Amino acid sequence: MVTRRKLLNLLLSTLNVSQLVPHHANAFQHPFSKTVRVYGTQASSKLPEYEMPSVTWGVIQGRKEKLVSRVIIFDYLKGLGIVPDELHDLELPSTVDVMRERVEFLQKLGLTVDDINNYPLILGCSVRKNMIPVLGYLEKIGIARPKLGEFVKNYPQVLHASVIVELAPVVKFLRGLDVEKDDIGYVLQKYPELLGFKLEGTMSTSVAYLVSIGVNPRDIGPMVTQYPYFLGMRVGSVIKPMIDYLVSLGLPKKVLARMLEKRAYILGYDLKETVKPNVECLISFGVRRECLASVVAQYPQILGLPLKAKLSSQQYFFSLKLKVDPEGFARVVEKMPQVVSLHQHVITRPVEFLLGRTIPAQDVAGMVIKCPQLVALRVELMKNSYYFFKSEMGRPLKELAEFPEYFTYSLESRIKPRYQRLKSKGIRCSLNWMLNCSDQRFEERLQGHYIETESVGPRFCMGGKLELPGNDMVSDEEEDSDDEVLYRRTVSL
Repeated sequence: MVTRRKLLNLLLSTLNVSQLVPHHANAFQHPFSKTVRVYGTQASSKLPEYEMPSVTWGVIQGRKEKLVSRVIIFDYLKGLGIVPDELHDLELPSTVDVMRERVEFLQKLGLTVDDINNYPLILGCSVRKNMIPVLGYLEKIGIARPKLGEFVKNYPQVLHASVIVELAPVVKFLRGLDVEKDDIGYVLQKYPELLGFKLEGTMSTSVAYLVSIGVNPRDIGPMVTQYPYFLGMRVGSVIKPMIDYLVSLGLPKKVLARMLEKRAYILGYDLKETVKPNVECLISFGVRRECLASVVAQYPQILGLPLKAKLSSQQYFFSLKLKVDPEGFARVVEKMPQVVSLHQHVITRPVEFLLGRTIPAQDVAGMVIKCPQLVALRVELMKNSYYFFKSEMGRPLKELAEFPEYFTYSLESRIKPRYQRLKSKGIRCSLNWMLNCSDQRFEERLQGHYIETESVGPRFCMGGKLELPGNDMVSDEEEDSDDEVLYRRTVSL
């Protein structure tokens, strides 16, 4: 410290320090005392304006003058609690007044001393040449002024950027991906690092790869709005390994593309740490490998959940309260994987309703295994369907146990109209035959003078089509590939 003071005194003795600051102290104005519109337009009280500084970089200095100025500036910054260690190789202003303006400008934005210490290089940005043009542009593209301080905290490097050379091309690129103009600010606030990417680099390659596997180019914009982080993911090390692994589970690329269009955040799951362990966890709980593709297509979020804890908790609950054994629980997960995230009190209500109708607990457990969607139904709707079943249809409870899917159909749009048609024709049939078909197939049945054989009932799959023994598909479109079946299940969600 003594050596430093001697050096400073020696330099001051050979230099008139007053030359480094303005001679007319009264002429110095507060850095926010004058206002002008950004981009050279005239001032107006109706539009938000930034206040321009009155002090420039200062006079031209020699080597000794610069050294003295740097010492004075560093002492000023240390007095504020700012650590200037990273500023030694940075070009600094000629006077402490200019540095003071920068600090005050940043503090007015909402940055604290800790924020500046996290990225002290921000003090190398000129208020006039860097900060004001950049902040004006960010506000122009949709980032509200009260949010600018938070934006700079999250990505202070933006103040070094050139509006014309770096920022504007990125915004133009996002617009070219069909990101709505009003969403640009929202996207950049979620992922401000986008402003530092090169257009010909990661962003372009990630988009090109997703389009190559079947993602609709028109859906890239909504994907960016929902989850812009995939634009910063490398294809070779992140995106492609994830896609390849999901395809290896049996998911067709067409289905995978539809999934990504709706849930781009799947790409953010860690393949090694989360996705693969979760798939192995499903298998360890009894989910069959051939059903993994269907499970992921119905509930893609299952790949990123803390799955082991959830499955353990739900399996124990199903065993204790619903009397469903582990094997039955695995079948439930295969048919409705969303069950791993259902609150237990939600599951309890429909089960208690069924038990309250004098249906044996063993039969209720079987109903849940056959049709897991029961545990997610609203009890009010179940009551209406049940009372119609008992009062109007007058059928035994055994039929509900055999066909629990009855509760999943709309009472007003399907159950009542079809029952009235059958009643008017004097046809007596099972619930399965009456409800488990398309409107077209139902009309075809009514036109015949016979009832089709019901050796084995169809299998109910939420959001999908009905699969009969022999892979016969019951729907308006008689022939569809397995890929199309998974696609329909995905889109229906």
